Amino acid sequence: MKKIITLIIAIAGFSAVSMAQGASASASQTVVLTLSNVMSITFVATSTNTGNVVNLPFSTLSQYANGIASQPQQLRIQSNKAYNISVATNASTFAYSGSATPAPAMPVNGVLALQVSQNGTGGNISSEFNGTYASLSNTPHSLVSAGGYGNNNTLSIQYEANPGINYPSGVYAANVVYTASQP
Repeated sequence: MKKIITLIIAIAGFSAVSMAQGASASASQTVVLTLSNVMSITFVATSTNTGNVVNLPFSTLSQYANGIASQPQQLRIQSNKAYNISVATNASTFAYSGSATPAPAMPVNGVLALQVSQNGTGGNISSEFNGTYASLSNTPHSLVSAGGYGNNNTLSIQYEANPGINYPSGVYAANVVYTASQP
């Protein structure tokens, strides 16, 4: 009889141990992402916000009379929100380096023009720059409106210069500034 009682107690003990395995517990935690508006505009060739110098050498009368166009220059825009881009020069006249005295004051407006040759922004190109050259100035002009968000939006532009023959030899330079902003 002792064996039977011991056997019943052992079976009951094993049953209690196997039922204890069904216990569980859990914990949870909320993760909050706080995203800010971010954007970047860089030149593809340099991967910085300063592009390579665009040289337009004039050496023949035909070039002076007809102007010279640059190779395409590509900008990359990265943004997590729609954006606009404007373009302007840093001054109303070219900076002059040469031997003429007094230094000539060549205006940017009417001499330096820009056109968009490729639009990968998903936005709208201003009609004045869309496939045709439009004169630049130190007053900002809308270039792109409602550009799409993303990591690799590109914009290819080309410059054209037509200074005429009324200015002495030397180096004339102007900085073109592209400003991207999220509305």
